[in-house]
Amino acid sequence: MNSSWKLLAVRGIDIRIHITFPLILVFAAMSYGQVGGRDGALFGVVSVLLLFVLVTLHELGHSFAALHYGIPVRQIVLLPIGGLAQLERMPEKPQQELVVAAAGPAVNVVLAVVMGLVAWLLNIPLLGGVQDFSLTFTALFSFLLLYNVILALFNLLPAFPLDGGRMLRALLAMWLRYDRATAVAVNIGRVVAVIMAFWAIRNGALFMGLIALFIFVTGSQELAATRWQSRLRRSGYGHMVREVFSPVVGALGPYDSLRQALAERMRGWQSDFPVADDGRYIGFVTEDGLLRAANLYGPDALIYAAMSPDVRPVSLQTDLLDAVGQMARLRVWALPVVEYGRLLGMITYRQIQEFIRTTPGFPHEDSPRIVRA
Repeated sequence: MNSSWKLLAVRGIDIRIHITFPLILVFAAMSYGQVGGRDGALFGVVSVLLLFVLVTLHELGHSFAALHYGIPVRQIVLLPIGGLAQLERMPEKPQQELVVAAAGPAVNVVLAVVMGLVAWLLNIPLLGGVQDFSLTFTALFSFLLLYNVILALFNLLPAFPLDGGRMLRALLAMWLRYDRATAVAVNIGRVVAVIMAFWAIRNGALFMGLIALFIFVTGSQELAATRWQSRLRRSGYGHMVREVFSPVVGALGPYDSLRQALAERMRGWQSDFPVADDGRYIGFVTEDGLLRAANLYGPDALIYAAMSPDVRPVSLQTDLLDAVGQMARLRVWALPVVEYGRLLGMITYRQIQEFIRTTPGFPHEDSPRIVRA
């Protein structure tokens, strides 16, 4: 099931809106409607939509900087708590990560300067958007100017994985080992997240609480993944998918229903399924995607309703470290193995763990857990 809808593409980067995005519009309508009635509710919806235009420009700043260093950008997803530019991989050098992380807030700083100049020339009050909830140019412009500055300052907080936290990690990585720099940045981010959570609880700020939870959980996950990957690299990691994957896998057909997929899942030996037509790879269905699609569309819908657009197949020559990175990034437990459009099998997180435990020379410390969304 697609969890987001495509709005447009910029330089080959899909800009998508998550299915939960309307929640922020409902929240804005209710919040501003309590103060300004129907006009206030309408102002809340329009102003937040315009604010997310700024969020998109912010994420495009990250994306263009990543493209400059040859890092592919899969997509930008707009969520109720902000935007997320999904890169195929992280920059290899601390200097590159610093530039990519700083590029987003830099866009907001430039916008703030330009908008501030326009406000000065047109004599627009800077706080008009928090005092006047009418759908006028003055009110909307002052709202966007104020919250654009807030967006820049908030993202510069040293709370990993916010931009400020990533910039801090990049600066530390110039002198410390990458995993150690990540640990310092994540621990600072945890402290900031706890402070934000207490403030959110005391003031009933729901979305601030969600952002605090996102900072704490995402930072912890990336720290675990970074530590494991660092140990693997130090162990001479260079094994490929072909050494681990299973060619014996249960595949679904394009005309199978969700009911049939659920029946296969209930048999218990496989929870994620590639979809193929006479050996030709079509798509991939995760367990979570299957359950969500069944709840949304009913068990008689075709399997297409559950296929994930984010999961990309790996080849036999893909490094295991890259496969693990994709699983961790997407929070999935398996990936399809495909060569020249033909389905060859599937590689699972459990298989990789077992391979690492039984291969001489590999580290035996605890590996990071992939937490389901």
